[in-house]
Amino acid sequence: MTTSTPSARVTARAMCKGSECESSGFRVSVFPSFVPDHSDPGARQFVFGYRVRITNESTITAQLLARAWKIVDANGRENEVRGEGVVGQQPVIRPGQTFEYASFCHLTSAWGTMEGEYVFQREGDEQHFGVKIARFFLVSNTGDE
Repeated sequence: MTTSTPSARVTARAMCKGSECESSGFRVSVFPSFVPDHSDPGARQFVFGYRVRITNESTITAQLLARAWKIVDANGRENEVRGEGVVGQQPVIRPGQTFEYASFCHLTSAWGTMEGEYVFQREGDEQHFGVKIARFFLVSNTGDE
């Protein structure tokens, strides 16, 4: 794992900024938000929700097998999260279909970033391939840095 810090300083007054990326014929759109009702800034606990939309723009059917996230907080601390599927599912996505899910992330700083990759398996030949999840920004509205 390499260590990196976000390239631009983000102020806490900014809004969460999502991302959209196409790779291997799949478009991944992420829509993050700060969840103040489940956060406690005084205890350095910040909760962010995010919705993900995966659209198969290719001509193949594939199953999402695994995910890998790189989460970086405002202090440059990295955390890597890997696991099977997403939210307990390993969906098969056919050409033209979309799969959506929602999840969340805990940070100990008022802002951070997430990015990653899904591993898919092509139907028929069982070939594995990666689909990129572009970096998106998690920013609370607490005024904390």
